[in-house]
Amino acid sequence: MSAPLEVELDFPSEDALRGFAEEVGERLGGGEVLALSGPLGAGKTVFAQSLARGAGVPAATPVTSPTFVLHRRYAGRIAIEHLDAYRLRSARDLEALGIGELIEGGGATVIEWADRVAEILPAHTVWIELDVTGPCSRRLRARIPDGDRPPALARLRALCVRHGACPAP
Repeated sequence: MSAPLEVELDFPSEDALRGFAEEVGERLGGGEVLALSGPLGAGKTVFAQSLARGAGVPAATPVTSPTFVLHRRYAGRIAIEHLDAYRLRSARDLEALGIGELIEGGGATVIEWADRVAEILPAHTVWIELDVTGPCSRRLRARIPDGDRPPALARLRALCVRHGACPAP
């Protein structure tokens, strides 16, 4: 197994970030865990919403942050398990929600404020840190593990190459 791919992409607008996240959603095949982190207003929920659209969640289905309910499931081409760890006291709280079963359930799992529960996430987790760089602009830093579990990791790596975030392998 080679080293994880470290990616940094700048987006001039929220629409550009949405477009990228939708492309990521189109490449999901199930089994992925995407861990989102960054300050308030950085775009974690925007990323999750757009990823869900790319994964086939209908536009008529509202995709909202599960801050108060902790978990929402969205049906699309694949299921999206959307979690928010902002209000959790510890990773044990997420374990009590059955995070293991959600991750192994065949869909993709997206966790906002994932840095608060990092110790319980699997090795194949894709880490995405979002940051505010201007009134409308955002920076995305991602760490995509190598390997073929789940198979979509190779597609995500190729997407980042296409966006110029790293040289072609």
